[in-house]
Amino acid sequence: MDLRFLHSLVAVVETGSIAAAARREKLTAAAVSQRVQALERDLGCTLLARSAHAARPTEACLALLPRARRILSEAALLKDDIAGGALSGELAVGAISTMLTGLMPGALDILTHAAPGLRLHLVPGSSLHLYDMLSRGALDAAVLVAPPFALPKGLVAHLLRTEPLVLLSRERVAPDEVDAAIGAAPFIRYDPGSWGGRLAADYLTARGLFPQVRCDLDALETIALLVARGMGHALAPLWPGLVAEGLSICPVPDAAPYVRRIVCLHPALPARAQALRALIDALARVA
Repeated sequence: MDLRFLHSLVAVVETGSIAAAARREKLTAAAVSQRVQALERDLGCTLLARSAHAARPTEACLALLPRARRILSEAALLKDDIAGGALSGELAVGAISTMLTGLMPGALDILTHAAPGLRLHLVPGSSLHLYDMLSRGALDAAVLVAPPFALPKGLVAHLLRTEPLVLLSRERVAPDEVDAAIGAAPFIRYDPGSWGGRLAADYLTARGLFPQVRCDLDALETIALLVARGMGHALAPLWPGLVAEGLSICPVPDAAPYVRRIVCLHPALPARAQALRALIDALARVA
């Protein structure tokens, strides 16, 4: 069995279509389709349910997918074994959007000098989505909001930074005016369904504040943009890279229990321990 064929199958499952997998694999759609068909002949089963614009994994594909990912992961480590564990190869790292722009550029710069042979495959997503990917072995690590539940024994979290809640507004607001300001204008709400947004929602509830919500967003950069355009106030964590142009940023009172904790989450027994340590050290230096 050709490992390249397994790579293509996993790419189709993760991207949702043969065309998207072909772009990721830098192949033609026909080549990806032929690879999957070769696997289907070898295994004697149908792996993808194909439609005009999508390809969904069959039950047989879902059953073999965890082992296929493990095989690919182990194969990727062969070069590292030969190199004696040198900092080389690739790490698949997920990151929420504010960390992709706030921490990752600096960490990449550090790693470029400290481990030039190490490559990062960066995967964007929400904290919940990245947690799910990490749990099923699709990522080596994820930089996300600390989960609001106890971690399973198979995962470890390294705290990178804490982010206090602040009020974003067009006009200057003093800390003792925050409650009144939240109630006096439309509110751009950090989606309470997200892990970070839940903290902001809990703060509002604890203060007895029920603002006039204009919209919910799990996109802090967009929230800041809407506030800068005068669409309303917002309660958000003070993330790295927040641009204050057009904004007034005011600390909110009594917010210590509601800080957003950013962690690097990874398996307790990582396959690439040395490379992972280099990544965590670089992130910690930037954070």
